[in-house]
Amino acid sequence: MVCAAVLAGLDAVIVRMLAGGVHPLIIGFFRALFGLLAVLPFLLRRVEIMASPYRALHVVRAGLKFASLVALFIAFGHAPLADATAINFTMPIFLTLGAWIFLKEKVALSVVFGVLVGFIGIVIIIRPGAGAFDPWLLFALAGAILTAISQLILRRMALRDTTDRLVAWNLLAMAPLGLLAALPVWAAPSPAQIGLLALQGGLGALNMALITRAFAMASASFLAPLDFLRLPVVAALAFLFFGEVAPVTTWIGAAIIFGAALLAAGGARWRRHRAEGGD
Repeated sequence: MVCAAVLAGLDAVIVRMLAGGVHPLIIGFFRALFGLLAVLPFLLRRVEIMASPYRALHVVRAGLKFASLVALFIAFGHAPLADATAINFTMPIFLTLGAWIFLKEKVALSVVFGVLVGFIGIVIIIRPGAGAFDPWLLFALAGAILTAISQLILRRMALRDTTDRLVAWNLLAMAPLGLLAALPVWAAPSPAQIGLLALQGGLGALNMALITRAFAMASASFLAPLDFLRLPVVAALAFLFFGEVAPVTTWIGAAIIFGAALLAAGGARWRRHRAEGGD
């Protein structure tokens, strides 16, 4: 999880380096393409692609995933990296809220409290109505919401499909969808930009593998707090590469959001545990 946090920070730095020279839709396409190429040998060897019962739904989920990546890339390209990363921590809050509204899952009082507190953290970072308000951070917020919607769909699909097939379909569908989205704004990247895009795709695939391995070795409750390491890593890299210094409000808002996400997720897990007859 620590290595994954470092890779996530490098991903944000690469996007910022490409910003202005490569359109976010093109970055998203190459991210999907090179990520697919990195794991294609594994997919062809071990996954029965056509056995999935959710072929059309896989395409919908891949489209949502692609849109969430592009929204985050836009935020990384224009907003302070630490702020955009902090806002991205809201995804579990929107996931919990969506499960309550759309999946009709019962929620504990702690979950509702966690959702409300999380929105307070968002306001502290975005600072609407203040002179420091950065509208580009709304793209990071949109990315978190789109990711949450994708995860809600995934929770239903996982009941009848395998993990390997879900990952495989997501990668296979996202690359052609990304190409279709990028064609209207297409401009061929330079060799140096292609190198950065290839590096980003490879790091993304490695990041996914590291997180999958981490969850196979330890419980989610143990690993969840380690996700917060992304913020100091991104803040340090943003300072080293671009001279950005995260303000105090970023750290305060991020801590509130992260605590609220843990509270909401913990309450949801406790509710499911009780429903299954646990102690």
